Amino acid sequence: MSKPSLSLAVLASLLPSLSLATAAHATDGYFQNGLGAKAKGQAGAAIADPQDSLSIGANPAAATALGHRFDIGADVFVPDRSAAISGNGAGLDGRYSGNGLNPFLMPEFGYVRPLPGGVSLGVAVYGNGGMNTVYKRNPFAAFGATGHAGVDLKQVFVAPTLAVEVAPGQSLGVSPLGMLQSFKAAGLQPFAVASADPARFTNRGTDWSTGAGVRVGYLGRFGPVSLGAFYQSEVLAGAFYRYEGLFAERGGFDVPASWGAGLAVRASEALTVAVDVKRIAYSSIRSIGTPLAPLLAGRPFGAADGPGFGWRDISVVKVGLRYAVSPSLTLRAGYGYAQNPVRPSQTLLNVLAPGVVTHHVTAGATWTTASGTEITGFVMHAPRNTVKGRGSIPVSYGGGEADIALAETALGVTVGWRL
Repeated sequence: MSKPSLSLAVLASLLPSLSLATAAHATDGYFQNGLGAKAKGQAGAAIADPQDSLSIGANPAAATALGHRFDIGADVFVPDRSAAISGNGAGLDGRYSGNGLNPFLMPEFGYVRPLPGGVSLGVAVYGNGGMNTVYKRNPFAAFGATGHAGVDLKQVFVAPTLAVEVAPGQSLGVSPLGMLQSFKAAGLQPFAVASADPARFTNRGTDWSTGAGVRVGYLGRFGPVSLGAFYQSEVLAGAFYRYEGLFAERGGFDVPASWGAGLAVRASEALTVAVDVKRIAYSSIRSIGTPLAPLLAGRPFGAADGPGFGWRDISVVKVGLRYAVSPSLTLRAGYGYAQNPVRPSQTLLNVLAPGVVTHHVTAGATWTTASGTEITGFVMHAPRNTVKGRGSIPVSYGGGEADIALAETALGVTVGWRL
């Protein structure tokens, strides 16, 4: 079997398992901080600095700059999530660990092939992100909740890609996006009385939905400087019917739109500096962006204008460095900053989804063997960030404050081949 045929066969065989294994990742809100170990080693900066076939997941236009290659990798991701409740008259006070399930395995892979006429085709399959909490000691037990509490959201994207070099060094690309996501919630029984459909609120097992959207991109090279940009539409998804009583719009959970730009500068023969800036429009998705306030105004969970997690839009900045020590060894480092999407007034529901880390630091390296195989590793750490509640628990639920916290560590390996 030829190398291209083998690559496609591996991709096809791994797709079903990826949809089941892709774990929750929440560095940029609930989005991943990057795709592929090369980008992740430099904080995810890749919009203008493509290095492997997974780069088309950041910028479809990157396909024309990559040649013919196949990359496959996996991360081990370890989030540390917790909550503390104080001053609650209903008996919720205490400290709670959401780490009932750890760690997570996150596979990903990509393939790119150039064609005549400056055209390149490719496909990337990866986890977009997600969120997971498992509180074995249920924070809502004093309200009558039973069993463990938590949520589990997983999303996997398939991005077939077409890119065209429309002028020397100038490329445009497009990726129609297919998305498969799953969700389950448990241990939230006391809140079901405030739902439009109490029977479809919690402890309904895992539900699945599919969605579609599009990403477009630009990549331009001007001597030692590269510029890139992308726009990803909202990914419109089918409802989580088992949880029609939890999410606004009767189980709606679309993926928010995002857009960004990147700059990469080859400062010397050995050193490249890459910077990405990105915006994620979480507030435009009602189930994510609507605050808790509608509940207090009599609008139930699950209604079209019902309450949600109250996430706001965020901006993300990533800075990465790449240094070629030799033809066989490249070192990377990076720093990323993402705004916290959770307001202090919205921490009660976000005990279940504390996607609040703001800083992350990374390091990585690629070793190219004598046969040309590229072996890349990275490590990432996002220090603990705590959001202290302020007016977070309504008086009707006993008042007081809910504080939420998250830290993350990840490491991974990608293996790539130029075909």
